[in-house]
Amino acid sequence: MIDYVLVFASSLIAATIAPFYSEVVLAAVLTRQPDAAMLLWALASVGNTLGSVINWWLGKYLLHYRHKRWFPIKDKQLERAQRWFQRFGVWSLLLAWAPVGGDALTFIAGIMRVRLALFVLLVFIGKGLRYLIVIYFAEQLLL
Repeated sequence: MIDYVLVFASSLIAATIAPFYSEVVLAAVLTRQPDAAMLLWALASVGNTLGSVINWWLGKYLLHYRHKRWFPIKDKQLERAQRWFQRFGVWSLLLAWAPVGGDALTFIAGIMRVRLALFVLLVFIGKGLRYLIVIYFAEQLLL
């Protein structure tokens, strides 16, 4: 049971702005529980997607603080990110799994007020595919 909580929690934390690599935890747990690959995939995918929802929420609700000194994103950076998102659209959320820029993308999606249902669907597809690939390669190493 602790393994399942670890996979879920590490996946959730890794999707927020906290630097963490849930793939390592997933692969380690998979070595102990190779028969639970699909359950581990589901826990990692759901946890990581929920972490992205936290970023979306932060983007949506913290934007009204953007003129405060402590706000981490400057107006020019914010405008550039919004233009990029408008150019590539919501389909760019399929890349939310990317280690560089993926978390920022989910934050910007909140700022751009992407509908939550569409956000969750696209982010889950991308992150679910990533974890399938991680499980595939981890299983190949176990053989």
